[in-house]
Amino acid sequence: MRVLVFGKTGQVGLGLAAALAQRHDAMVVGREAADLAEPQTAQALVRSLRPDAVINAAAYTAVDKAEVEPDLAFRINAEAPGAMARAAAEVGALFVQYSTDYVFAGEADTPYREDDPTDPQNVYGRSKLAGEQAVRAANEEHLILRTSWVYSNDGNNFLNTMLRLGAERSELRVVDDQLGTPTYARSLSSATVAILDWLTDRPRQRRAAMGTYHMTCSGVTSWYGFASEIMRLTGNHRVTVSRISTREWPTPAKRPGYSVLDNIKLAEQFRITLAPWQLALRYCLQQREEVAG
Repeated sequence: MRVLVFGKTGQVGLGLAAALAQRHDAMVVGREAADLAEPQTAQALVRSLRPDAVINAAAYTAVDKAEVEPDLAFRINAEAPGAMARAAAEVGALFVQYSTDYVFAGEADTPYREDDPTDPQNVYGRSKLAGEQAVRAANEEHLILRTSWVYSNDGNNFLNTMLRLGAERSELRVVDDQLGTPTYARSLSSATVAILDWLTDRPRQRRAAMGTYHMTCSGVTSWYGFASEIMRLTGNHRVTVSRISTREWPTPAKRPGYSVLDNIKLAEQFRITLAPWQLALRYCLQQREEVAG
């Protein structure tokens, strides 16, 4: 399968480039090839390359900054995916879009299923929901993969922030009343490629498999729990990780209090289950050590 991936330097894009190379012909592009702030550039690239599948691993992810840049967030997270999906439909390509737990209100007490009502509480979440809607309207052959709390050894994310602050400070104050699931970007990209492999091997089942899926590592924790496990696994016993409430750490964008996603549909359809978040984190840190050593 010839696969065009947007988001060359992003956490998921880097993982996709490595995972796709094992079986598929991957074309992984960045802003130099198509600037998602100008959606027509991405649309033109899809039309010219005519791939079998398009994966959009690029997004506007600055959650707080989106509150003051809503137009840019919507161009990148909603208009661009819609334009890509339309072009993919024109050339007969499958379109894969990543979305977020932030499309939900975050007031539940059990994991969100794919058909639960959406009610995003910030601009970022609204822009990603608009992207989902644009993709569904543009291309029947689509997969929307909602994920959460994505991290890796690359880029600006919670893991790298905690490791940096843990080397600089004796105490980390971390929110303990927001619950979700940390998801390793390489686990996410590997699972995505596993879906492509499944579809390649079962062309007659492809149309029935289209739709929206939740794709996260398994388990539940808070940002405090995530930070504590990072410190434990890296042997940083010098740092004290202290619990605080959301009220003690106000942010421009409202965060969901509970954004755990139910992955049962993914397991039933594709026989794919991502690892528990603790094991994925351990693997991520082991890879970090191997690269450094």
